[in-house]
Amino acid sequence: QTDLQKLWGGRVLGFVLFISAFVTLYGTIHFYAFMKAKKALSLGTGPCIFLGLFMLFMVVAPIIVRVSENLGFEPFAKTMAYIGYLWMGLLFLFVIASLFLDALSLTAHLVRMVLNKTLSFPALSNRQAFMAALTVAVLAAGYGFFEALKIRTEHVHITTAKLRETQRPIRIVQISDVHLGVIVREHRLERILSKVRAASPDLLVSTGDLVDGQTDNLAGAMGMLREIRPRYGKFAVMGNHEFYAGNDLSMDFMTQAGFIVLREEARTVENLFNIAGVDDPAGRGYSLRGRSDVRDLLSELPEDKFTVLLKHRPIIDENSLGRFDLQLSGHAHKGQIFPFTVLVRLFFPLISGLYELPSGSLLYVSRGSGTWGPPIRVLSPPEVTVIDVVPEEKPQGPG
Repeated sequence: QTDLQKLWGGRVLGFVLFISAFVTLYGTIHFYAFMKAKKALSLGTGPCIFLGLFMLFMVVAPIIVRVSENLGFEPFAKTMAYIGYLWMGLLFLFVIASLFLDALSLTAHLVRMVLNKTLSFPALSNRQAFMAALTVAVLAAGYGFFEALKIRTEHVHITTAKLRETQRPIRIVQISDVHLGVIVREHRLERILSKVRAASPDLLVSTGDLVDGQTDNLAGAMGMLREIRPRYGKFAVMGNHEFYAGNDLSMDFMTQAGFIVLREEARTVENLFNIAGVDDPAGRGYSLRGRSDVRDLLSELPEDKFTVLLKHRPIIDENSLGRFDLQLSGHAHKGQIFPFTVLVRLFFPLISGLYELPSGSLLYVSRGSGTWGPPIRVLSPPEVTVIDVVPEEKPQGPG
């Protein structure tokens, strides 16, 4: 009982700290935008109060979405999600554009002070700078909304000596970070699955965050996923959002959708290739402990078989290098909305695409198939990845 109390106490404390940090950061961003609007538009007391109350409501809108979703108020949660998250995307883009103009203005001011020279670009008034930043934000958000709907198919070709020359190639299709929930529903999932079906996969894998929030009303999405039946099956791993949505609920959804969920597990499929999967580190906050060393997990597998490792975050366990041939990851979304790509790279340097690792291992990081938060992607289109693993041709002898 004491351990259980400690666990719940730790989770409650972690939740409170997360909410406090979120409200503080998001509130600061809103305050910056509020001051920009007040100064640029010369707002009086009445408009300032109205705008302030609206922004205060938008600060807590994501929390309202999650609470109303948990309470089963799905129509309200969906409406609030579209309003709150579209606003979030628009606000972030506005702040980035506005900060860029502020930086230009500061640079021009410093040049005048230090070098006693005036830069050639024209100075903008507060109103002009505000309207310019707002225009850029609206155009970028509009572009990003439609970019998020256009799923791209990325093709990867890998040759290996671990497949027999007489063996047919293995086509792996990867989906990642779909984030099924109040915004990403059946209509968006169908766009993703149409690319999956067109690829005719031998193996379908989900590298985490298939679900985002409550899974109670996702029976339609579950049925759509269940209809995909590749030759060698479907495998998935737990991402951080699976744990946020609820460990048991997420497991139930994925298994009923036809996935074999690999939780610190490894197996050989039809004596052709190996596949292994590990939980996201977020599971540790839910008193779930897996293996501390991926190398131990992979050491159970036959070394002469091509080995695929499913791991949500694009982080490499150096001790496991050479034990797997291909790690498939996601999580980073390539920043989802540029220029957050730059910030995300600080945490995940291997952010998108195929990377060659030491000891002959490879890593592929998906940009993700859906969206988290704002249903917007800017210079980071969603993807379904088609990976063809083919036998390496042996050189012919003389004659």
